[in-house]
Amino acid sequence: MFRVTLNNHTRLSEIADSKANILLSVNTIIISIALTVLIPKLDSPKNIHLMIPTLVLIIFSVTTIVFAILSTRPKVTQGTFTREEVKQKKVNILFFGNFFRMPLQEYEWAINELMDDKEGLYNALTKDLYYLGLVLNKKYSLLRIAYGIFMIGLIISVLVFVFSFYQANLGTKF
Repeated sequence: MFRVTLNNHTRLSEIADSKANILLSVNTIIISIALTVLIPKLDSPKNIHLMIPTLVLIIFSVTTIVFAILSTRPKVTQGTFTREEVKQKKVNILFFGNFFRMPLQEYEWAINELMDDKEGLYNALTKDLYYLGLVLNKKYSLLRIAYGIFMIGLIISVLVFVFSFYQANLGTKF
């Protein structure tokens, strides 16, 4: 059960990271095109109507990128624990962020302590899955926000471009 659930959590995390990467790539391309194609055209007075739509597009793209990055940004942890914390079961030594700065001998001691306590071992595995679930929830919440911003930004940008073109080419009767 623990192995299957951990694999599911890992796959969901990979999917979330892949979705964030897609958002990052698409919005980076949008910004690159805007900067190389649209911005140079803004020098001409006849293209001034492109200023606001271009800014709207870039602002929404940058905001989407920020939320996509936040969804994949790792949480920095201390990376150490004490023997007392292990004995009192206050630290989950199965999570790498709790031991990555520990000397090998201390980590081996802690693992042996955990292995000698079957109930503590299952509790640690349960806590590990629980906290992985919390991390997944945060990732997917931020991704939902990023996709929402992206979708709303595209819609608003297209509407603003259409409105601007209409004003510039057909007059101000909108």
